[in-house]
Amino acid sequence: MWELIRVNKRNSVLLLGAMGSVLLLLGFLVGVAFGGPEAGWIGMAVAAVIWLVMMLVSLSSGDQIMLTASKAVPVTQDVHPMLFNVVEEMTIAANLPKMPKIYIINDPAPNAFATGRSPETASVAVTAGLLAKLNRDELQGVVAHEMSHIINRDILFVTLAGVMLGSIVLISQIFLRGMFYSSMGSRRRYSSSSSNQGGAQLVMIIVAVVFAILAPILTQLLYFALSRKREYLADAGGARLTRYPEGLASALEKIAGSNINMEAANKVTAPMYIANPFRGKKAMNLYSTHPPIEERVRILRNMSHGAAYIDYEKSYEAVTKRSAVVPASALKQTEDVSIRDASVESKSTRTAKQQARQIGDLMRTVSAFAFLTCGGCGLKMKIPPEFKGNQVKCPRCKKVSLIKK
Repeated sequence: MWELIRVNKRNSVLLLGAMGSVLLLLGFLVGVAFGGPEAGWIGMAVAAVIWLVMMLVSLSSGDQIMLTASKAVPVTQDVHPMLFNVVEEMTIAANLPKMPKIYIINDPAPNAFATGRSPETASVAVTAGLLAKLNRDELQGVVAHEMSHIINRDILFVTLAGVMLGSIVLISQIFLRGMFYSSMGSRRRYSSSSSNQGGAQLVMIIVAVVFAILAPILTQLLYFALSRKREYLADAGGARLTRYPEGLASALEKIAGSNINMEAANKVTAPMYIANPFRGKKAMNLYSTHPPIEERVRILRNMSHGAAYIDYEKSYEAVTKRSAVVPASALKQTEDVSIRDASVESKSTRTAKQQARQIGDLMRTVSAFAFLTCGGCGLKMKIPPEFKGNQVKCPRCKKVSLIKK
């Protein structure tokens, strides 16, 4: 376990350093483009200051930035008791010092992610669509996967790298838009300068523009570099925590089978999720953020002898014909993690209509709707938060009911 954490920390430092180098080089080229070779160092210094500020912001409130960007809303246990119960179970199984805060994303697409700076400040966010589609064992598998990200310290890397990527994208966009709107003035400036100086400056501007376009792409590739391996390791950890690999495998199938594009996700937050939140062309562009779900499912279902790390590694090698997804030190642990049977609660099924109704009710609850049952006919009325009155008339039997504030 500690070897997993050590390797993740080392790789995170290397990748963050590489992303920082891209940011500094971008600052240098932007400075040269606007003020000549002498201004390049000023641009680099400004980029370094931005980097430092963004790192401090990431460490202090990066997780809240990610949650806000994902439109995640904190909820209490009465909103979804089973979710809180599952998170509590997995917190104990993972031996975490504190139960993560729980958020629900008002989105019908099934997905989930974890964020935070440390296990003590971690948060788990799930969508309304995920809660409606999954049974208890499947939800437990998803939560265990996210708990593994917390244990492995993946959440710190994703938080820091996500905010870093956002700052590079922001600088690139500001520079490119600035160049577009000042293009006419630039032509007048070049025409009044010497031919050699104007030509050299024009070349530097072209280089800066090209790099401003490529920098976000390059940084995004760095951002995605370890995400595939991290997902495999989190799958291994999730199977180990639940002792039921089929739960996570079935959950991944349901998530992959959804045709709903997740509106709350963007290019920066996409790698945080348990599965690619995009569909269609967007999914193809971000395909490298996650391993193929079909492959992940086959690996989990091939774990027939146990749910320990060594069992996942053997299944991984058999399915992918590759090796060493789990560090060797973790495989030396002699542990016997037997696979349990499915829980009784997970054997009941819900129709598509029932799932759709539950998604709607969850999304309304998260959006602060009030639910009122008519005393005359029993109709369940949903009162939006902007409703100002203290009573409402039932649309079916016309009986007037008081709204408790």
